[in-house]
Amino acid sequence: MVNFQFPLRLQIAYACGMLGWSILVNIVGVMLPYFYLPPSNSGLISLIPQVVILGVFNLLAIITSAGRLFDAFYDPFIGQLSDRSMGKLGRRIPFMLASAIPSMVFCGMVFHPLTNTPDQSNAWWLVMTLILFFVSATTYIIPYNALMPELAHTSDEKVRLSTFQQVGFVLGIVLSSSVNNIADLFQQSLQLVQRIDAVQYAVWSLSAAGVFFMFIPALFISEKKYCKSHPSTLSIIPAMRQTFSNKNFRYYIAADFAYYMALYIITSGLLYFLTVLCGLPEEMGVVLMATMVGVSLLFYPLINFLAHKIGKKRIVMYSFVMLACIFVFIYFLGRMPFSSTTQIYTLVILAGFPLASLGILPPAILAEIAERDAERTGENKEGLYFAVKYFAVKLGQTFGIALFATLTLYGKDPGNDLGLRLNGVFGAILCILAALVFSRFKEMKLK
Repeated sequence: MVNFQFPLRLQIAYACGMLGWSILVNIVGVMLPYFYLPPSNSGLISLIPQVVILGVFNLLAIITSAGRLFDAFYDPFIGQLSDRSMGKLGRRIPFMLASAIPSMVFCGMVFHPLTNTPDQSNAWWLVMTLILFFVSATTYIIPYNALMPELAHTSDEKVRLSTFQQVGFVLGIVLSSSVNNIADLFQQSLQLVQRIDAVQYAVWSLSAAGVFFMFIPALFISEKKYCKSHPSTLSIIPAMRQTFSNKNFRYYIAADFAYYMALYIITSGLLYFLTVLCGLPEEMGVVLMATMVGVSLLFYPLINFLAHKIGKKRIVMYSFVMLACIFVFIYFLGRMPFSSTTQIYTLVILAGFPLASLGILPPAILAEIAERDAERTGENKEGLYFAVKYFAVKLGQTFGIALFATLTLYGKDPGNDLGLRLNGVFGAILCILAALVFSRFKEMKLK
């Protein structure tokens, strides 16, 4: 017998899983370009050759795309596998337990190149470790997210649980952004000569914290007790066909792809925007992230209230437009007639509302789409729905990081920064496209 009352303490435990995998994924998202192709004023050296491929792409863009695309095609497989699972601990928990430790190990290995010089062997090492990291993390993330519509059974409950998740996610971003600050502590306390050693110690420390939080929902939530679900009987091809036949879902996925591509332009570029465009120290990165998170947290109650009163679609549309304006702001960073510190703080404060709403509402919307589909077809395909979502998310992340890395060819250093500024232009275009696509989404009746 399923207990439909999901206690507050377990909602917090569930959000801890998001905090854990957010730390790991965002360490890679925030630090990968900065670690392998650092700006000249970072104290680090380039670890892979800055070569141009096909006249457009640099090597880091190709590497990150290869790792992410391999993982993206793995998503539907793991989603379908968990949908059809009949394990004693449930459909999702066994996957989460098995994948937490490998996710930590391969996250750390991404930042351990074979040599401390710009060598092609580092490029091959990065391809391998990225693939292994993304596959391990996916094996946790897809089943984890598929639990959400099974644990929350009304629209308001889904928004509430998604809010807890988003708190975990943004706290993970803050912690992952503190790599350089933690590296400073290691470098001073251990008297490390090489900056790269200090960064590696910091990455391993944060990865260990991430895996600790990933284990909390897997160990403390009883899937058999709290989930209302049945294993799917469909094989992957008919299940995929049913999933993509949902027009609302197609609009959702297209908008999500554009949003995550834009988001990862910001994530990959934050340290560059701070140190190159604004001429400020990299240690301010964690303070800026904490400020943005703090501001976004203030909006969480308002977003929950507005979602209940006016629906989710209008809030999402407004947030896309606001985020487009923020990208335009990035183009002019360091050139406006007030201090660089004021400029960068203005940017992160303005980003608070759209990042909060676009973090909370889309998972709740998708949970409703999956739930309505199960009612219509009689097949529980939550894992596959979230797998396809994360397929689109990873494509967005891949192209976002790849676009950022490619644009660095046109300037990423003080006095030669056109490539960094062009990211603002492309990000704004992507957000407008996301708003236009999502305008066709038909919102479900509130209940």
